Amino acid sequence: MIIETIFSTLDETGKANFAPMGLEWGEDFITVRPFRKTRTCHNLLSSGYGVANLTDDVLAFVQCGLYAATLPNFQARVVPGVVFERACFWREMEVVSRGGSENRAELRCRVMHKGRQREFLGFCRASNAIIEATILATRLALHDRKLVEERMIRYREIVEKTGGESEKRAFQLVWDCIQPKGD
Repeated sequence: MIIETIFSTLDETGKANFAPMGLEWGEDFITVRPFRKTRTCHNLLSSGYGVANLTDDVLAFVQCGLYAATLPNFQARVVPGVVFERACFWREMEVVSRGGSENRAELRCRVMHKGRQREFLGFCRASNAIIEATILATRLALHDRKLVEERMIRYREIVEKTGGESEKRAFQLVWDCIQPKGD
């Protein structure tokens, strides 16, 4: 099963990077499949460590996925890394095997520490729509513009119907990001 997380890594200088990432979840091992040209992949391959942060803060998915935001964080307990401050719970991991394809790495990671701050209440329909919209926005070059607009309109309807102010603000950031830039 793929679980959507905020995945954090550190670069060679110790600077944190946060990225939304679906991970193949397990209790003792988690598989990470980042695209090879991403900062997440570079950091994970060079350091060998990462942190999977599970959060119900959908705005964080938008901020780090589309705006490369450095989220508020604290030091991981066991591995060299950082934990997203608003994570409900997290897994600190060490890479134990590497593989994949030319375009995508496949890294099997051993869970070294399990941390918890609070219960994960889940996502409302609006939150799910925002995560899907964010994923779509990160892959605009792969999709037909008309299809993107149709999906975004549908996602907006869901957010307006089922979301609160935080979800509406998060969706507006996604919407703003996908708008064509003027000359």
